[in-house]
Amino acid sequence: MIEAFSNIATAFGLSASAGLNAYLPLLIVALTARFTNLVTLNEPWDVMTSWWVIGTLAGLLLIEMTVDKIPAVDTLNDIVQTVGRPAAGAVLFAASSGTVGDLHPVLAVIAGLVLAGGVHATKAVIRPAVTATTAGTGNWAVSIIEDILALISTILAILMPIIIVLATLFLFGLFFWWRTRRQRNVMVT
Repeated sequence: MIEAFSNIATAFGLSASAGLNAYLPLLIVALTARFTNLVTLNEPWDVMTSWWVIGTLAGLLLIEMTVDKIPAVDTLNDIVQTVGRPAAGAVLFAASSGTVGDLHPVLAVIAGLVLAGGVHATKAVIRPAVTATTAGTGNWAVSIIEDILALISTILAILMPIIIVLATLFLFGLFFWWRTRRQRNVMVT
């Protein structure tokens, strides 16, 4: 029971981090599964441990991390990643929760899509505001912070999954509180 909850918590954490950066959590999971016993990928997800997949993920990660630092190009990247990040979240959720026999694979894919898609949508809404308020000069700093958050949340999801689930729920709650408060302030003025 505890192992099943831990696997689901890991799946949630990895999917959330994929909403910030599609390839970083995929690469970390692939490398962790290849070189340690912290992550076990069942079929068909074990293909992620092959060198050609790891190399492809590393190349895609370098591209995403580069283009995400450039104003205007980062917005185009967010549009392209509207498909990529939720798909990565779906793969990570399904691969991580695959050791739980009771969770249907379709449900796992849908949960990963929704979670990563929600984080990506939040990022995609906030980024243009950063571009507008800083004339694009703050984009690289925000992108670095997002990459660091994706790295930390991926590592925590693997090593201490319950912490990442609680942190994700807290951040979603904080965002919705801020949005509701902002809408009330707009209505008052």
